[in-house]
Amino acid sequence: MISIFRYIQQGEYLLAVIAVLSRCFVVFCCLPIHELAHGLMAHLLGDDTAKREGRLSLNPFAHLNPIGTVMIFLFGIGYANPVPINPRNFKNEKGGMALTAFAGPLANILMGFVSVWGYFILAKFAGNSAVGSAIAYFFLYSAQINVMLAVFNLFPIPPLDERYIMIGLMILLFTGILDTPISFLTSKLLNFISLLPRLVLHI
Repeated sequence: MISIFRYIQQGEYLLAVIAVLSRCFVVFCCLPIHELAHGLMAHLLGDDTAKREGRLSLNPFAHLNPIGTVMIFLFGIGYANPVPINPRNFKNEKGGMALTAFAGPLANILMGFVSVWGYFILAKFAGNSAVGSAIAYFFLYSAQINVMLAVFNLFPIPPLDERYIMIGLMILLFTGILDTPISFLTSKLLNFISLLPRLVLHI
């Protein structure tokens, strides 16, 4: 929300509202899909722990973590409650864990891809429409946040308990240790998933 405060200070109230709405979309739609992807992959590989605990659901309140949710609104990056997984139920523990871990970021990349299409279609055809431009920016912010969440989740950070996750994120946010690699990889991945819509729409 640092960018949101900046928009407000600059008098860009519409952009501030769009940024808030896009983060609502991420919190109540994208994060649940991310966590569902983890649980569904584990279920497909033989572990029904997430299913038994009611986590194979698109209900955001089955997944959201209060502190992680607030951090998304404040800083654009946060976390949900991790899906419970028992790797002993996999035929191949290491392979099962790797596929299950990758399922969440892959879901974010796919949602970013869909959002990028929405942005470019509206940017091309909405013309000077204020409503069309607002929705286009909504899709752009959604794509950026989804790709950033995917990149962050692909970093080899071991599972931690909640207080250490929060402390770690705060350190990263205020020291900027990962700003350069996350920004660089997010930019490259955004450019990559933008190639097809740019090619198809001749942008």
